[in-house]
Amino acid sequence: MDTANALAHPPAPPHVAAEFFAAELALEVDPDDVARDLAASLNTGYVLVETRGPDAFAAARIPGAINLPYRELTEERTAALDRDLVYVCYCESSRCNAAAKGALRLARLGFTVKRLTGGIESWRAAGYPVEGEESAEESTVDTGAVACAC
Repeated sequence: MDTANALAHPPAPPHVAAEFFAAELALEVDPDDVARDLAASLNTGYVLVETRGPDAFAAARIPGAINLPYRELTEERTAALDRDLVYVCYCESSRCNAAAKGALRLARLGFTVKRLTGGIESWRAAGYPVEGEESAEESTVDTGAVACAC
């Protein structure tokens, strides 16, 4: 008898799956949750952090985000940041790992972090607005070459 590809590796028991998905949600947030927070002014406990370089931040960013390029995250550069906030890092897309690198550096510096799933590409694909030099007409998702500008 053939085994379905999706079940070639047996599923985890429910308690293991619950622990895994709880840990995943503790580390990630999706664009819809952030957009709902922004619309309801409920984003007071966290800061959105664009972890790509200044050029990418100038071109397009999620409203209210700050720019902390992951390569520049040091004790000195982060000294003025509020350690009581959660820092939600994002980058270009799932093809870019600048958000993971930024979140790692911030966590190693003692900050509480999460990552925005899919980056600004997922944000735009959902139809949410961006700030920056790009006009609304230019804010379409480019599924071609990686343009992470980290």
